[in-house]
Amino acid sequence: MASIPLILLLSLYALYAAMAARISPLFLDLERPASWLRTPFDTSNYGKLQLNNGLALTPQMGWNSWNFFGCNINEKVIKETADALISTGLADLGYKYVNIDDCWSSLTRNTKGELEPDPKTFPSGIKALADYVHEKGLKLGIYSDAGAFTCQVRPGSLYHENDDAQLFALWGVDYLKYDNCFNLGIKPEERYPPMRDALNSTGRTIFYSLCEWGVDDPALWAGKVGNSWRTTDDITDSWESMTTIADLNDKWASYAGPGGWNDPDMLEVGNGGMTYMEYRGHFSIWALMKAPLLMGCDVRKMTAKTFEILSNEEVIAVNQDPLGVQGRKVSVGGNNDCSQHETLQENVAGSYGAEVDAHDCKMYIFSPTSSLSVS
Repeated sequence: MASIPLILLLSLYALYAAMAARISPLFLDLERPASWLRTPFDTSNYGKLQLNNGLALTPQMGWNSWNFFGCNINEKVIKETADALISTGLADLGYKYVNIDDCWSSLTRNTKGELEPDPKTFPSGIKALADYVHEKGLKLGIYSDAGAFTCQVRPGSLYHENDDAQLFALWGVDYLKYDNCFNLGIKPEERYPPMRDALNSTGRTIFYSLCEWGVDDPALWAGKVGNSWRTTDDITDSWESMTTIADLNDKWASYAGPGGWNDPDMLEVGNGGMTYMEYRGHFSIWALMKAPLLMGCDVRKMTAKTFEILSNEEVIAVNQDPLGVQGRKVSVGGNNDCSQHETLQENVAGSYGAEVDAHDCKMYIFSPTSSLSVS
């Protein structure tokens, strides 16, 4: 038998090591590595902290109502958005979650102490809406808060975790965004696990998205609690906000991986506050960071240019790569940091990289075998 080339043996060993990292024991306590030990491809925490509930093997994709609609939501908007995801083909690209944000519920709990949908805006109820969304092969998400009230002063779920989780499961909810307002000064490490346990006890698989705003460095502990965790404050529809948030999220790159993802907030692509080039940069940076790709525009009325950005299959493929290593910024240059370079190690054969420019600059994404220009 011919001898096996040494380079093949080394490649197989590297592949084995990468796979072994993904099946490391859950809930292992880790010390944060010193910053000077980190490299652009640091994966020292990869696979160690992720919640093992079978979800979020790649970053979640879908739509959320808040960035465009705020409190001006109703069941008609949700149904038409689900319809649009199907008719445009975005659902086929992976945009499966239709997530209702704040303001869906009544201002108070009912006489049984239960949450109930606002009868004016959601007269058919959440279960009927979930059934409508499920019939299209999509998933329905809902919103609550790890506090006494939501951010828009609707009833929160603090101390109501079990009852609310059972209600969400009964309605057929697939996703919970759990916010951080009116938290009574209780540490998030104490407030967020009870809802995890409550959701798990329902017997329904529900994606658990922590929206703690990065206050207590959730990347260090939230992987044992939820499937994604906000690392920053809310995004606004501007280049300055987007790039600032990207830099904050970059700090926690080594903690992301299948099962749990850093969340720098929802996409603003198509909402009008940035240029076409800036939106392309925004979408590509989020893809490289393995961030959730949750559209925040009105997909019923999006322009052709917005659709072009959000439906870029090669950029989506970078985000949805099953190895799931988050890209990191490695260099900055130009006027006002116009030119920013990101790289990520995707497999043992090579690496993706990106040069992200806007303001009359160019932006590229590179793979091990090709270069894709999206300028």
